Amino acid sequence: MPQEPVFHRYVALGDSFSEGVGDPDPTRPNGLRGWADRVAEELARRDADFGYANLAVRGRLLGPIVDEQLDAAIAMEPDLVTIYAGGNDLMRPRVDLDALAARYDEAIGKLTATGATVLMWTAFDAGWSAVFGKLRGRSAIYNELVREVADRHGATLVDFWRFGEYQDLRMWDWDRLHMSTPGHQNMAIRVLGTLGAPHRIEMDSLGPDLPTDKASRRRADLAWTKDFLVPWVGRRVRGSSSGDGVSAKRPTLAPIS
Repeated sequence: MPQEPVFHRYVALGDSFSEGVGDPDPTRPNGLRGWADRVAEELARRDADFGYANLAVRGRLLGPIVDEQLDAAIAMEPDLVTIYAGGNDLMRPRVDLDALAARYDEAIGKLTATGATVLMWTAFDAGWSAVFGKLRGRSAIYNELVREVADRHGATLVDFWRFGEYQDLRMWDWDRLHMSTPGHQNMAIRVLGTLGAPHRIEMDSLGPDLPTDKASRRRADLAWTKDFLVPWVGRRVRGSSSGDGVSAKRPTLAPIS
């Protein structure tokens, strides 16, 4: 049987996905838990000296993730790195997918050259969304480029695009952009399964089915447009970000409690 992996230093890089937005916990830095914290908690069971850092900041594009987080992560000499990047770029009006993939390729090459196990993600399939579903073709092309990068450098791919359970809206927070607490729990299970690492994570109930009648869906869509979509578009117009003024929640390696 394959030996279960033991990691000593884990660093998470990226944007809101890895910061943990959608999984609130007021006792933690930035008021968030998230799948990466959950993964760290399980990995720490196998090493008393386990250290975990999370440099991810919501709203970051791929370029700033590389510029601000990559060298800091490498300096910590991790043996496990997770990086989710590019999702915010895909939602911009214009994006050069080849240039984006080239920048990602360079970053992944630097990470894998350290000898660390490197996990990277495809973008999720938002075909169910009336708004984000319009980016489905763009995301599919990006995913093929990401798969090529992973193959070229021997990185491990977490294929979010193929996780059919995320077609259930209850796996998403109210904004329909970030995972809910069950979504983060499920992602932690997916990541640990990809690593071949045992875990004790149990999924919370997804709760009752969401209403499917036209009137209920229309009310939900109108509330979402008012509370999320309009402010989100406003930030795009102003050139601001939800991450302005936000710092990494775990900027240095430390035990995870």
